[in-house]
Amino acid sequence: MKEIKNIDELVFNEDGLISAIIQDTSTGRVLMLAYMNKESLQKSLETGETWFFSRKRQELWHKGATSGHIQKIKKIYYDCDQDTLLMLVDQIGGIACHEGVESCFHYELLKEGRGKKTLEQPSFSQTDLGSLLEGLYGLIQERQKERPEGSYTTYLFEKGLDKILKKVGEETSEVIIAAKNESAEELTYEVSDLLYHLLVLLVEQKVSLSAIAAELAGRRK
Repeated sequence: MKEIKNIDELVFNEDGLISAIIQDTSTGRVLMLAYMNKESLQKSLETGETWFFSRKRQELWHKGATSGHIQKIKKIYYDCDQDTLLMLVDQIGGIACHEGVESCFHYELLKEGRGKKTLEQPSFSQTDLGSLLEGLYGLIQERQKERPEGSYTTYLFEKGLDKILKKVGEETSEVIIAAKNESAEELTYEVSDLLYHLLVLLVEQKVSLSAIAAELAGRRK
């Protein structure tokens, strides 16, 4: 295969898209898989930050435009078939996934066929809870605006308030069950789920974390 000279020589699919694998330069971890058309790829090359194409909304979106968790491009490779890109990036803030974790690939496929969220997230091991919640809140705001296809957060927003409230209720019940089971590991998992769904509710209702902080500070006085 000869070396290509411009993006027109890449192989885009029938929808004019090409897959882009995003990998963290510092950790080597695969962060996400997204799609680009020629325009978003060109903007990525021009700006040095990742731009993708939303298949659902049929428009470009700038990764981290809302949350601040942008991706600074260091290198771009293409595969031997010229139909897939590999982008090495510096992930600002250490959060690539809309669920507030380092990588979108944080589920393990078990032999039984169930998906299970991994409990350990190395990128947050040295991060205080307040900063983590702020970052996750920003990512949820980004998902509300951009509605990326296949995103669970997108699903919640599209189903609306009743669905979000139902999930908050379900997760609250699971926290109670975990506590009754006296399992610290189970309780940690369920509380994390509850916090995530509460943040989705706050974003949906346009209630900021600063408002919550002010209310708590007022109660402490």
